[in-house]
Amino acid sequence: MEAVFRDGGHQYKVSEGDTLDIEYREAESGSKLEFSEVLLVGEGAEARIGTPTVSGAKVVAKVIGPVKGKKVIVTKFRRRKDSRTRRGHRQSYLRVQVESIEA
Repeated sequence: MEAVFRDGGHQYKVSEGDTLDIEYREAESGSKLEFSEVLLVGEGAEARIGTPTVSGAKVVAKVIGPVKGKKVIVTKFRRRKDSRTRRGHRQSYLRVQVESIEA
């Protein structure tokens, strides 16, 4: 069974057993997260599409732990001004594994 849910301004298409990185929040490893804003649930002809969400549907995921994304380097350069800045950034994510999709 597949589902599309919304969390933190992003939409994720998942099935049971998938591992994904969501926006970081304080959560202990091994705890459960429930996502109730399910936009679509099911596959093929029996897919249920919400208006805007499917009532009674939720995605339950287990928290694996915090991870960091790829490093992004931002460089600002102004020619002939002797002005250069270089700054790096690594976004924090929370890795979760989808345990069940309830519709």
